[in-house]
Amino acid sequence: MPTTHTPVALVTGATEGIGRATAFALGRAGWAVGVCARTAAKVDALVAELAGAGIRAAGRAADVSREDDVAALVAHVEAALGPVDALVNNAGVLHAKPLLELSLEELDETMGVNVRAHFLTTRAVLPGMRARRSGAVVNVASLSARTGFAGGTAYCASKHAVLGFSRALMQEVRGDGIRVVAVCPGSVATDMIRRQTAFESDPARILLPEDVAATILHALQLPPRALVSEIDVRPTTP
Repeated sequence: MPTTHTPVALVTGATEGIGRATAFALGRAGWAVGVCARTAAKVDALVAELAGAGIRAAGRAADVSREDDVAALVAHVEAALGPVDALVNNAGVLHAKPLLELSLEELDETMGVNVRAHFLTTRAVLPGMRARRSGAVVNVASLSARTGFAGGTAYCASKHAVLGFSRALMQEVRGDGIRVVAVCPGSVATDMIRRQTAFESDPARILLPEDVAATILHALQLPPRALVSEIDVRPTTP
């Protein structure tokens, strides 16, 4: 009998927030899921939780702004699960503070994790997708990719870059059967939002990580001939 291919997704920044919700949403929809974050113990715990939910999973600690970490991560996931069919670039950091209080190290970390990492992970999986003439790259941007907020100079700059990266990459690879999707959520009830003090948000009214995960899953479930290249996700009643 012919075997049915189980699609494989790699989700970065997967141990909390949008990444964690996306890993479970994809797994419950029949995907095998590769995951990473910077802390090995958290990655191991997430892999065990996914397996406990009946989801094929593999992962390792990685700083996705580092080329060697990304190479080791992709090799590990593909050895355990198979070639990556969908990459979800979700890892991100937020240093929300006035520009004059922002350190160069914080700016560099923001651009490294929020932009450089997207380049490195995409470059690592793109040759395989091109060879198979199929695949998807989902870049988690932000509504801050279209506007700005006080205290968000580094973060907004990085998310504008993610949106530009996504738009150009989409044009570059769509002829190879590869879809590129930029998902731009508003404020999401995550630890990253809770930790910042630059602006206030009502956790009862903003988005939940599961809302964004459902959006990502929907984009990946479209017929292969259909591409939604940019999705803004806003709370219904802000």
